[in-house]
Amino acid sequence: MTEINDTPTVPVAVLDDPRNEVDVQSEDRPLRRSRMTREEYTDLAAAFLTGAAGAGLLRTVFGWHGLIGTGVWWYLLFIAAYYLLQRDAASNEVGLDRVVTVVIWSVGIAVVAVLAWMIGFVVVRGYHKLSAGFFVHDMRGVGPLNPGGGVRAAIIGSAEQVGLATLAVVPLAVLTAVYLQELGGRLARLVRFTINALAGFPSIVAGLTVYTVWVEAGHGPSGAAGAAALAILMLPFVTRTAEEVLRTVPDSLREASLALGAPQWRVVMRVVLPTALAGLTTAAILGVAIGVGETAPLLFTTSYSDLTVWNPFHGPQSSLAYYVYTYVLEPNKTQNQRGFTALLILVILVLVLFVLARLAGRRNQRRLGRSR
Repeated sequence: MTEINDTPTVPVAVLDDPRNEVDVQSEDRPLRRSRMTREEYTDLAAAFLTGAAGAGLLRTVFGWHGLIGTGVWWYLLFIAAYYLLQRDAASNEVGLDRVVTVVIWSVGIAVVAVLAWMIGFVVVRGYHKLSAGFFVHDMRGVGPLNPGGGVRAAIIGSAEQVGLATLAVVPLAVLTAVYLQELGGRLARLVRFTINALAGFPSIVAGLTVYTVWVEAGHGPSGAAGAAALAILMLPFVTRTAEEVLRTVPDSLREASLALGAPQWRVVMRVVLPTALAGLTTAAILGVAIGVGETAPLLFTTSYSDLTVWNPFHGPQSSLAYYVYTYVLEPNKTQNQRGFTALLILVILVLVLFVLARLAGRRNQRRLGRSR
């Protein structure tokens, strides 16, 4: 007896058509609006003008003269007017959502504007003395009114101090992060609490600690003392960042290695650390950026020297941050220009370090993506 199959047949070409495949990932993605409508731009402009008119009226009625207070009132009236317009056009939920979006965008624009203003201010004040000679000369025998001088001593001092701190901090921070993330144990909670407490210490506390233990004990200020103070500040930051990087390593890599019979120390050395190498490099670079820009701990540990000191363990040694602090506060215009030029060099150096950290972070994300 022949069986009758009622199941409809689908052509093979239809099944193989990639347009009929369901994109599961696209279903999980939140829907985002690509652009605003013309009506929303109109409401935004109307709210902008309403806030400006209201702030101007309050300024005239109450006789205000400050621009900051007027700007604050304009912003508040602008947000209130935009919310009312969007609520009447759609609903309370839509109005609140769009107002929060405008607030987030405005805060982001304000932060970028402040950063751009600060960088522009430093560039305008510091580019006058920026030349090749400024990098290769120190302040030996240079008076306040002399046009010469440079930051060679400060650059060498900062390089040696931050270099010594990095050599001491990075291995210790990575080992601590490995202990906290991979091994654990009875002391893990105490170690994590100590790291978090050190991260909250003011930077001047680190300088005073080294000053009391080392400088005041008779050894005197030196670059090594400054490096010790910088190491205290860099250690908790690099440790916490390295721990977060190790958490991003997929557990499947650890489980597969352990299933093949590898001991835990070999899994950490051959699998976890190589996978997170780019992220650990990012943590080290960010720690260096923090160390380069610190000033308060160096006030008590390194002192200042006009001469180029090559030995960080002998005598006072200058640094870029201390150089800026010293010459920007001088009442002489020539000295101020030297200080702002050194500040420009310091800002460029920090920006370069953060860009390198960003690039290393992207590389780490791509590597982890391939691992997953």
